Amino acid sequence: MYTAIKDPGPPIHYKRKLLDSDHSVYPGTFAVDFVISQEAGLESASHAPKDKDNSLPERTTNFTPEEWDRLASTDNKPMLIALHGLTGGSHEVYLRETIAPLTASGWSACVVNGRGCAQSRITTPQLFNSRATWDVRQTVKLLRRLFPNRPLYAVGFSLGANILTNYVGEEGESCILKAAVSCSNPWNLEICNTELRRTWLGLEVYCRTMGKNMMGLFERHREQILRNQEIDVEKVMQSRYLFEFDRYIQCPTWGYPTEGAYYRDSQSVDALLAVRIPFLGINAEDDPVCVFFCSSGRRYEYCLFSLTMC
Repeated sequence: MYTAIKDPGPPIHYKRKLLDSDHSVYPGTFAVDFVISQEAGLESASHAPKDKDNSLPERTTNFTPEEWDRLASTDNKPMLIALHGLTGGSHEVYLRETIAPLTASGWSACVVNGRGCAQSRITTPQLFNSRATWDVRQTVKLLRRLFPNRPLYAVGFSLGANILTNYVGEEGESCILKAAVSCSNPWNLEICNTELRRTWLGLEVYCRTMGKNMMGLFERHREQILRNQEIDVEKVMQSRYLFEFDRYIQCPTWGYPTEGAYYRDSQSVDALLAVRIPFLGINAEDDPVCVFFCSSGRRYEYCLFSLTMC
């Protein structure tokens, strides 16, 4: 509910870099937004051409080739990599509230935007998905080359936390990050989907709202997405809930037979067993989305400490 409040939050300014994916199965482009000072942001905005087609979020301008060439540094300041939640982006209040005190104390930061989010355009018929760790991996490798002496840290929120946890688990002992924080991770997507559909509030408020947001992404990227001949546009247009969007868009896009199979493959709870860096998972006990049940039906949260300390 906090993220729905029209609070402007701290005025974080960004420079955007569109990166060409180096993944053979997941080609296309994705946007990474680097935090810059307010002075630099205001100066860039005053010189940038007017964004007539509204292709960039507020307080965001593109890197010029010259600016990008000057970005590399040998300094050793800590750097944060942030991942947003479902259909979000670097403009989100919760991200800016997290980034503001860190950058004020000398940190650098950037946000990896999901494919099609934060007013970025997709160049293939694929949006982000809950299992897609490739853009994060490419970004980390890029930052290591640009800033060889900076300790790298990461934070993910909601779906971004799920992706980040999967990434850290996949990297195992080779993970470049010094530490990672997972905020409001759904952990087990299949159970979360079942719980959301169990109650009127979960189905008609949360599931419907998330489905509406995903449909907004579909409308924005309709031409590209429908290049996939497996997608039935009539079924897509009848979708009201998040699980229906996943059934008719994500499943044919990624080859899953059902949304349940997609959720089981994407969930990050099992990835915790492979985490080998300092890792903090934060969840609210009354989170309406990220919930778990034991066999007796009583609600509980997974205890992460025994898994992450192994």
